[in-house]
Amino acid sequence: MTDGRAKKDIVVLGLGNPLMSDEGVGPAIIEQFYKHTEDYPLIDFIDAGTGGISILHLIANRRKAIFIDCAYMGAKAGTIRKFGPREVKSVKKLAHQSLHEIDILNVISMSKKLDQQPKNIVIFAIEPENTNPGQALSETLASGMNNYITAISQELTL
Repeated sequence: MTDGRAKKDIVVLGLGNPLMSDEGVGPAIIEQFYKHTEDYPLIDFIDAGTGGISILHLIANRRKAIFIDCAYMGAKAGTIRKFGPREVKSVKKLAHQSLHEIDILNVISMSKKLDQQPKNIVIFAIEPENTNPGQALSETLASGMNNYITAISQELTL
């Protein structure tokens, strides 16, 4: 959560649309971290939603950026995996009708071209069970929330 002060060294961004069930897992995880921001005084937690190109400004010149999003990886629903940007291949189909519609790998690439790329980038992907319209996470992802928080918290200490 930002409050107008200078950017912190590390940013954690929850990506996704909370109106599409498990697609909202990123913002749901950030909401859990909001409850404990005092435990992480050097970290900005941001619900980036479907922020598109604005994410570029959120990660600019940080030491570390951590992205949390749902992703189809061919794994069991609820599985969380950690990747670096070079380990991810996007197959996202974009309509190119809005600046809010952008692939996160394109944002990372643009940050590099602008010489603003964080030194360390980590992507946490969670396999969704349901991405149909709805405001609640599936039971599978909701029950895995503690595991997701633990995995991400461990990355925050590195």
